[in-house]
Amino acid sequence: MQYRINPRNGDRISALGLGCMRFPGPPGRPDARQARAVIARAVERGVNYLDTAYLYPGNEACVGAALEGLGLRDGVFLATKLPHGSVRGAADLDRIFEEQLRRLRTDRVDYYLIHNVTSPSQWEHLRAAGAEGWLARQRAAGRIRQVGFSYHGSSGDFPVLLDAYDWDFCQIQYNYAGERYQAGTAGLRAAADRGLAVFVMEPLLGGRLADRLPPRARRILDAASEPGLGSPAAWGLSWVWDHPEVTMLLSGMSSPGQVDENASVAERALPGAMTPRQHEVVARVVAEFERSNRVPCTGCDYCMPCPRGINIPGCFSAYNASFAHGWFTGLSQYFTASAVRTESPKLVSNCVRCGACARRCPQHIDIPARLAEVGRRFQPGPVGWALRLVTRRRG
Repeated sequence: MQYRINPRNGDRISALGLGCMRFPGPPGRPDARQARAVIARAVERGVNYLDTAYLYPGNEACVGAALEGLGLRDGVFLATKLPHGSVRGAADLDRIFEEQLRRLRTDRVDYYLIHNVTSPSQWEHLRAAGAEGWLARQRAAGRIRQVGFSYHGSSGDFPVLLDAYDWDFCQIQYNYAGERYQAGTAGLRAAADRGLAVFVMEPLLGGRLADRLPPRARRILDAASEPGLGSPAAWGLSWVWDHPEVTMLLSGMSSPGQVDENASVAERALPGAMTPRQHEVVARVVAEFERSNRVPCTGCDYCMPCPRGINIPGCFSAYNASFAHGWFTGLSQYFTASAVRTESPKLVSNCVRCGACARRCPQHIDIPARLAEVGRRFQPGPVGWALRLVTRRRG
């Protein structure tokens, strides 16, 4: 395993971190046996950073039980996140953190993040609730070692947030399809220039840069035949690791096999290792990807659940697939995502534009408007009429 140094405290962190949000299992109930196998294999391959969050249903408890059962707590850096929207006053900080420690079966959190920050005003809200003093007390007691934030806001607000507190690290979305998105390359460099460790999430854009590339983009990578870059995932991860400012990237690995694949790439993907020719290949892939991509959804599920039961990420994935892989392929995926063959289909036409999803979306997608586009794509004229008729009859 390749290790990189946290410039703030000298921690030797594996270049590959385990993002625990996408463990196998139904929503809110990660499969404990499979999660334990993934964690065990990750640590065996040298991964020493695990990332979870209060808002990932069932996840903190699953991670805590696995680490305790495997006897690995002292061998890893454990990260979790504070849901700032749940904090109304100082008492909430204690309440949430104590619950996190119980779930994680630990007496400390190594890396503690303010979760899903989209604006500096959200940090100001926490400051007004006494967060600065609270964090200082937790640090002094050894219960929190490093303080950071995960970011999903605009590029302009990112430097403002960087300077709003003496952060130890930050976590940003970064991949070759999003150099100018959210914090972007400029934000990566700004954070590194301030001496922060920079952790990267969504290096494969929720899997879309791995197994869901447009066919023409996939053919470009296959034709390149570069040693050590035998899969789209290897290209995407290597591109991120090529940046010396990146301390660690998180991958939501859901099987020991995925751990092995990514760990093997991590051993070779050193900063500056990609050649000019390889960067030119990536640039060609980006051009193809942007040509077919319509909705920048990463499948994070923050928009869920929808009050009307609509599978929002699934519908957007189908919509994008209809441009990348053909209309009938996308339509088939849409039928699956909207449960057309069940007693209670959840069509995009069920949307009542309440806006709850858009307010929670870290990508700032106007979800109701984009769902309407999905409807025009998959439920035009007689198709939409027939689907609505079937829905009414079943209801």
